[in-house]
Amino acid sequence: MSQARPFDPNIPVLTELFSDQGEALAEPATDSVPADQDGAPAGADPEWAALERRLSDRIVQQLQGSVDIMLEHRLRESLEQVLRQAVGDITAELRRGLQDSIDAIVARAVAQELGALQQRQPPP
Repeated sequence: MSQARPFDPNIPVLTELFSDQGEALAEPATDSVPADQDGAPAGADPEWAALERRLSDRIVQQLQGSVDIMLEHRLRESLEQVLRQAVGDITAELRRGLQDSIDAIVARAVAQELGALQQRQPPP
């Protein structure tokens, strides 16, 4: 198990970063603020835009990992169910075919034995 690293007070936490900027950042952005190419408000601090991009990228990567795991799990369940049904159907079909083959072999063997017995008996 990994040990937790001790808290370093020199590293600012996210709440400290936002509280240093004042209450203006706490209010949600409105649609009336024009945005630049990155989706950040026009005239926004480039460091904030970079932080936003890094956070977005990290969150997308974390979500992608979760989505991949969930998708794989659901795909396994679906495939398992489909394969179980297919194997059951194939097994039943093979049993029917095998039974038909055995019946035909037995009928042919009985007919041959009866024919051989009839040829051995003298005519009446």
